[in-house]
Amino acid sequence: MPLQQAVQIARERSVDLVEVAPTADPPVCRLLDYGRFRYEQAKKERESRKSQHTSLLREIRIRPKIDEHDIDFKTRTARKLLAEGDKVKVSVVFRGREITHPHLGRGLLDRVANELQDVSGIEKPAALEGRHMTMILAPAHPKAGEARSK
Repeated sequence: MPLQQAVQIARERSVDLVEVAPTADPPVCRLLDYGRFRYEQAKKERESRKSQHTSLLREIRIRPKIDEHDIDFKTRTARKLLAEGDKVKVSVVFRGREITHPHLGRGLLDRVANELQDVSGIEKPAALEGRHMTMILAPAHPKAGEARSK
């Protein structure tokens, strides 16, 4: 219909004439309450943002002279963090003369990675940065649609 007629109908119904598809031939318009339309769009956007998961980077620190039970405990903690969908940075902190034996730290990181290989993948392999040897593990299968409440 002609533009003037569409504008007249919109005024009679006290709604807005909104152009939906400007590239179509002829252009397509709708009669709707534009304020309410914008409100509903913003509401949908807020809902979609609420269901998004933000991945955090959590850190677990260990020392080269760590005991068996302690490394098992730290590995259990890392498994729990990975199950929540967070990335885990595993750091071996060298103090004093321990830095002369980086193979001990790499062995620890390899052990942790092997124990967690069913729930994670290595995002960044072990690398020595100053007095810290770090490795980043990412969840193997992030849970889709799970919201984080923190």
